[in-house]
Amino acid sequence: MTVFLCTKCGAALTPDLSPLPAVPPAPDDDGRDASGGRAPATMPHGHYAIETEPWGAPYVPHPDQGYGGPTQPRGLGLSVAGVVMVSAGPRDNIVVHPEDAPGLRPLPNGENGAGCCGPSGGSGLNRACPCGARVATLAADCFGPYELHLDAKRVHGHAPS
Repeated sequence: MTVFLCTKCGAALTPDLSPLPAVPPAPDDDGRDASGGRAPATMPHGHYAIETEPWGAPYVPHPDQGYGGPTQPRGLGLSVAGVVMVSAGPRDNIVVHPEDAPGLRPLPNGENGAGCCGPSGGSGLNRACPCGARVATLAADCFGPYELHLDAKRVHGHAPS
């Protein structure tokens, strides 16, 4: 079991969570709620996994413009001015169920919170510890996964005794 803490102030951001060997695949779109809103959470409550692939901003041109493909794991494709993009974001984010970090707050003025039905997560860190430190990215829009990425450089795990 591991509790994730804010590196800046030491506050507990999650309850005790159990590790999974990998981030599960995103649930099928047919699991979306009746209003067409967000998908079911990628991670089950009470668990975490490490995202070993780049995830989130910044984005760079995809090396294979003919292939395209997803911009990041469990994500959709992204093109900017006709150029297919791929994530060059951080690796080793800690992915948790969004409701397993209830004390996190949106950034002031909705910064990095763009999306159709919720924050897409595509603009970078969009959740802060109560102390104000930016620590996570919530993806909760209708066109992608529903998951919370704790930034591995801004949080650390602690195994309570």
